[in-house]
Amino acid sequence: MTLLDHVFWSSRISREALATGSSFSKSRANAAVAGMLEQGVLEATGEQVATGGRRAETLRLSRNLGVLLGAALGATGLEVGVMTPDLELLAHHSEPADVRDGPARVLSRVRALMREQLAQCGAKVRDVIAIGIGVPGPVDFGLGQLVNPPLMPAWDAYSIRDDLKADFTAPVYVDNDVNVMALGELWRMQRGLQNFLVIKVGTGIGCGIVCHGQVYRGANGSAGDVGHICVDPQGPRCHCGNLGCVEAMAAGPAIARAATEAAESGDSPLLKQMLDQRGALKLQDVAEASRTGDAAANAIVQRSGALVGQMLAAVVNFYNPSHIFIGGGIQKIGPLFLAAVRQSVYHRSLALSTRHLEIQYTPLGERAGLIGAGVLGMQESLQMREAVG
Repeated sequence: MTLLDHVFWSSRISREALATGSSFSKSRANAAVAGMLEQGVLEATGEQVATGGRRAETLRLSRNLGVLLGAALGATGLEVGVMTPDLELLAHHSEPADVRDGPARVLSRVRALMREQLAQCGAKVRDVIAIGIGVPGPVDFGLGQLVNPPLMPAWDAYSIRDDLKADFTAPVYVDNDVNVMALGELWRMQRGLQNFLVIKVGTGIGCGIVCHGQVYRGANGSAGDVGHICVDPQGPRCHCGNLGCVEAMAAGPAIARAATEAAESGDSPLLKQMLDQRGALKLQDVAEASRTGDAAANAIVQRSGALVGQMLAAVVNFYNPSHIFIGGGIQKIGPLFLAAVRQSVYHRSLALSTRHLEIQYTPLGERAGLIGAGVLGMQESLQMREAVG
């Protein structure tokens, strides 16, 4: 790892800690830092950290380098933001969107929002260092293209990079949305955890895998597609064509369908009232009903959590992560879903696999995808900078 990588992943770091954490000697590290300060690559923050003796000034990537653009695309919404090289969010905007509208329409909106957000924080297109984008489907990372994405078939092999070149000259990096969320959490923890999972439960279910401090994408970029693990061979048919996938039985649409059935059968007067008022039920409606103590909503949430936990138990036995972070729309439900997941995982997994396992919601919450997109852009830019010397 280069000195610049150390600075980026540490967010803010003293010169002494930078020399200690790198393979450089203290004198060599100090000389390199002095050169990068002079070149405007690094800057002193003015902040200080206690080192046991005198207080040491901290370093960060220079804001004169420019800004990062990030976009987090979901099946039903999108978020765009502008960030500094050390991932401070300068401007951001989120809105509903439907990826089934196709790449041309969705990305045209993304480009427009990126231009608006840049103008809002006084930056120009030429200031953009890199663009990172998370998308809800399997991605060939080298090509930056989606490959047979179940939720967004019109995007198959579409060049997102070429599309964004209409407005931007900065390099564009595309990855699966949950991999990007995992990068965000990895950066937040300054790589303090080496082996963990990030699970996104929304319209679909996916998993970001961090192994030895790196996002693991697999041989073709489809690692972590856990939504299509079967939890009931007699279950409903999934959009992938198979029966009983956990995504078909426990993701947002399945929760909404179960809530609609409970409303129409008279099992939940509250859900029936919501259905009559809103015309259709969504995941957030079930979350709202559950938080008020509605018995039918709680049963739906617990069943979904138990099924996700059943799937995760197999993954935990196989991978033995130290932590599982759960994100996506499911976070709106609160502790009941999390409790159901934990109970199922701990009941079904081997004792050794769960001895020190922690399961919680993603600390970055709704910002995980956007921050992760910034991490993706900056990380790849630093690697490119190192490659060209």
